[in-house]
Amino acid sequence: MVGQVKAREAAGIAVKLIKQGKLAGKGILLVGPTGSGKTAIAMGIAKELGEDVPFVQISGSEIYSAEMKKTEFLKQALRRAIGVRISEERKVYEGMVEKMEVRKTRHPFNPYIEIPESVIITLKTKDDKKTIRAGREIAYQLLELGIEEGDVIQIDAETGRVSRVGTTKEEEGLFFRRKVELPTGPVLKIKEFTYTVTLHDLDIVNARAGGIFSLIFGGGMEINDEIRERVDQTVKQWIEEGKATLVPGVLFIDECHMLDIEAFSFLARAMENELAPILILATNRGMTKIRGTDIEAPHGIPLDMLDRLLIINTEPYKKDEIREIVKIRAREEGIELSEEALEYLAELGEKTSLRYAVQLLAPASILAGGKRVEKEHIEKAKEYFADVKRSIAFVEKLEGMLK
Repeated sequence: MVGQVKAREAAGIAVKLIKQGKLAGKGILLVGPTGSGKTAIAMGIAKELGEDVPFVQISGSEIYSAEMKKTEFLKQALRRAIGVRISEERKVYEGMVEKMEVRKTRHPFNPYIEIPESVIITLKTKDDKKTIRAGREIAYQLLELGIEEGDVIQIDAETGRVSRVGTTKEEEGLFFRRKVELPTGPVLKIKEFTYTVTLHDLDIVNARAGGIFSLIFGGGMEINDEIRERVDQTVKQWIEEGKATLVPGVLFIDECHMLDIEAFSFLARAMENELAPILILATNRGMTKIRGTDIEAPHGIPLDMLDRLLIINTEPYKKDEIREIVKIRAREEGIELSEEALEYLAELGEKTSLRYAVQLLAPASILAGGKRVEKEHIEKAKEYFADVKRSIAFVEKLEGMLK
């Protein structure tokens, strides 16, 4: 990330507070002009907390829907931002397929079709070799996955689920498979599997299993609070038994000044819940009315909510920072820029906005015919596509002519 040194340092301190558990019941408010990197800082906080930490991004205007209540939308967003890391030990057969023989039989309803009846498979590791006889279901899975000799596979001893790990052979072509080493240890072993799901995922699974009416008429958009309470109890039990750990993620609400007084009241209560994610709000407003009231407040947020927030300010980018960001963006999009064109875009970004300067890259590249973009190509693109200030001046000029 380029620039925003103070904001990044403040975010780094916030991450340490989160890890130490000292930000419980509080949140973070990012305040700065449009295009100053507020979303990038919020994503950076989530990445610093861990690789599998959930990051949910919504806009303040998204909560207003004819199909769902505001509080239900926010509940779902909050629960999507809370992960449950489940660890499970399972018995598996793991090894390289040394030999595989699928035995087939006639289809009971069509004698002209053969179907798998059983399979005899030999799995090999560096230290062990085992021949397994399995039934029709495993035979079907092996054929569907296209398992061949030389592939490394895992077969769950309890469920019979087959999964391909990779292959020990060198392969090329369209259906390239990941090359892996020959496994070590015994063929039958106990392996620990770790995967992360969100509370909302668990809510949906439980809601779908909830009665004949949901099967006939569909599960509906909203989830019953009783289902959520049942899921919470199950998760707490898993944590007590050491089967799972909670992974609080980040809920990022952009344009938070669009939230109304009811939404802020709900979020203030939700932040105090023991199952709550880290709440990060972002706005570019100063003094403005709280939506749904006639009260003016800083950033359009009620004062009791503001008291719970650590405020981080983001500043407009300087010319050197804009130049570096434009250079990185051009490299990502595969656009070659001359030094003169880069300098001109940096000046434009400083006078107008960073987003406008970045938006001119693609049109200028088309005008350059895919070759190196020069200053004249940027100037031509600028003539075709106006920035906000020029657009307003143009409309005001037209209005003056009509008076």
